[in-house]
Amino acid sequence: MATRDLTTVLTNALDDAVIQPFFAVQFDFDSGPVRVWTGVGEATIDGDTYTGTGNLLSISSIEETAEMAVRGATLTMTGIPSELLSLALQEPYQGRVCTIYFGVVDGSTYSGLTQLFTGYMDEMNIEEGADFATIEMKVENKLIDLERARVRRFTSAYQKSKYPSDKGLDFVEDQQDKE
Repeated sequence: MATRDLTTVLTNALDDAVIQPFFAVQFDFDSGPVRVWTGVGEATIDGDTYTGTGNLLSISSIEETAEMAVRGATLTMTGIPSELLSLALQEPYQGRVCTIYFGVVDGSTYSGLTQLFTGYMDEMNIEEGADFATIEMKVENKLIDLERARVRRFTSAYQKSKYPSDKGLDFVEDQQDKE
C-alpha cells in the first residue's frame, strides 16, 4: 500500500466535523510557474500566489498502487477566455513539471498543503468555443522515465560526446576486425 506523510495540520483538520478541502496545481513553464487552485479569488499558500478557478478546474482521480506502476492524471480547465488560449498555445509544455497539492482552508488560512502528485506535462487538448475554451492537460507520472530506453554506444565518438578528454574507447573499433 502506498503511504504519504501528511502534515499535522492536515491530519488534525481531517478529524474535524466540517472541513473545506482544496486542490492547488503548479505548472512549471519556461517563462515561470503558473499556479491555480480550486477556490475563488487569489490565495497566498505557503508564500506563493494561486489564482482561483472555482469549479472550472477538475482533476481526475490520482491512483497509487503497491506495484511500480505508471499512472497519470488529467487536469481540465473550462471557461478559459479566448485571449488566454494563445498563451497556452505558444508556451512549450511537454516535459515540464506539474505538481498537484491538497490542503484545507481554516478560516482565512490555507494550510496543510501536501503534495499528491508530481509528473511531466505530456498532452494538451483544446476545445475552443465562441467565448471560451476548455483545456485538458494530461500529466505523466515521473516513473515514466523508467520505461524510456537509454541509448548508449560503446564507441569513441559517443564517449567523447560525454567526456571529451577520455581516450578509453579510441581503439575499440580497431579491435573488432582482429583475430
